[in-house]
Formats: sequence, structure tokens, C-alpha cells
Amino acid sequence: MKMLGAHVSIAKGIENAPIRANLIGAKAFAMFVKNQRQWSAKPFSESNIRLFKQNCESLGFNLKHILPHASYLINLGIKNGEKLEKSKMALIDEINRCLQLSLRYINIHPGAHLNLSSEEECLDIIAENINDILKKTEKIVIVLENTAGEGTNVGYKFEHLRRIIDLVDNKKRIGVCIDTCHLFAAGYDIRNEYSYKKTFEQFERIIGFDKLLGMHLNDAKSEFASRIDRHHSIGKGDIGLDAFRFIMNDERIDDIPMALETIDSTIWEDEIKLLYSLIET
Repeated sequence: MKMLGAHVSIAKGIENAPIRANLIGAKAFAMFVKNQRQWSAKPFSESNIRLFKQNCESLGFNLKHILPHASYLINLGIKNGEKLEKSKMALIDEINRCLQLSLRYINIHPGAHLNLSSEEECLDIIAENINDILKKTEKIVIVLENTAGEGTNVGYKFEHLRRIIDLVDNKKRIGVCIDTCHLFAAGYDIRNEYSYKKTFEQFERIIGFDKLLGMHLNDAKSEFASRIDRHHSIGKGDIGLDAFRFIMNDERIDDIPMALETIDSTIWEDEIKLLYSLIET
């Protein structure tokens, strides 16, 4: 079964996220666990935690279908310095927040080398930093999101994600989230049946569907292989509707959180209905 939703706001309390997801007909959702534009935030109150869990249960959300997203400020791709220390402390804090909420995952962008190292060295540095963070935390699985490859960001090739996974000591606490816009912008075509099969055959061979723990469903304003990250509404961008039909009928992508990050939140409910309508019976 496909578990669709969107990246919903946590404004006025984390406990409001499941309520907002329910209002758009979601079966899953993504969210931040603190303000993504700040390094630190005040701790959750006991009330925040209790109401979040109560709302998830009463509205029928399984906690495994919630994919929290880490702050965009975090960069694990640099070797040392104040920015790295802030990044590691922030991610540790966010992992602990996920633990408080009894969640399973935290989704991160792998990192950027900022022209301070080669791509390969950056991947090794990311894995080293993840290993350090995993030693200082418990249970939560770090989910690496593929990137479009803008600027000095790594993670835009399946081989990049595989390299990090191979170097992470605790394989049970590392996985992958595929963003369709990023995938397309990075040069992986999914617009027709042949290209879709070819791309996900590569994914299976290099990474494996056992490591696919979430997806972000976005059409793209950016052109194919442009390395530009510009999301669009489903069926309105350069990817087109067929790719999402293939995804919705791919049994290898069942029972994981699949979140919209499309540009118009006012039509998320319609986009969810559209995506479910693509399932062939």
C-alpha cells in the first residue's frame, strides 16, 4: 500500500503536524522537528510530546510512516571547524527529539564539500561524521536524501549514497530517501517506462530497495540533468504525470512514507487524490 502525505508545518506546536496531515487526506507525512532556520530551539514540553503521540494515534498515523526532515543548516561534508560542530550538535539534538516522539527516522541532505575537498573525500568525511553521531545517539535511522547536485552538494549519484552507506559502521541505522525532482535534475530519467525501469534497476543494483525508507514526490521546474533543484506541482513540470503513475504502481515502493514537497500547499489534498487515482486495479 502506498502511504502518501506532504511535508506539513509544525507552527504552534509539533502536535499540530498530524492534524494538518489529516486535513489533506494523508496517510503519512514529513515535518521538521524544530525551526529549520535556527541551530537550536527550546525543548519539547511534556504536553507537546503527549499530544503529538495522541494525535498520531487518534488520527491513524503509524509512526513508521512519519519522516522528519533535519535542518537545512546542517552540513556533515566538512572536516572540522565551528560549522561542523554546530551541524553535529544540531543533528544529535534532532535525533533526540525524534526519540522523544517515538519516531524511527531523520532525513538529511548528505552534505557539501564547499570546495574544501574532493567529492570522494567529502563522502568519506560525511560517513565519518555519521559514525560519530550514531555512537552518541540511539535507535533513530539516518535517512540520506539524494540531491540535485547544486553547487558543491554531493549525493546526486546513487554511487555517492552507496559510498556513505558502505562506510557507516551500523548498517541498521542508515537508509535512503529518493526525491523525484532531485533525481530528475541529477540526470536520472523516469519520464517513460523504459527510462523508469532503467533508473530503478540502477538503484536496485547500487543501493537496493531494502534501503529505501522514504520518498519525496515532486515534479520539476528544472530541466533534465540541469543540476538545479526547483520543485513543481505533480504533472505540471518537466517530469510529467507518467513517472508518478509508474511509482504508484511499483510494489517495491510500498509501506514507506511518501511526502509531497510541491510548491502549492493549497492543492496538496488534490495532488494526493490524483496520485491515488493513478493506481491500477
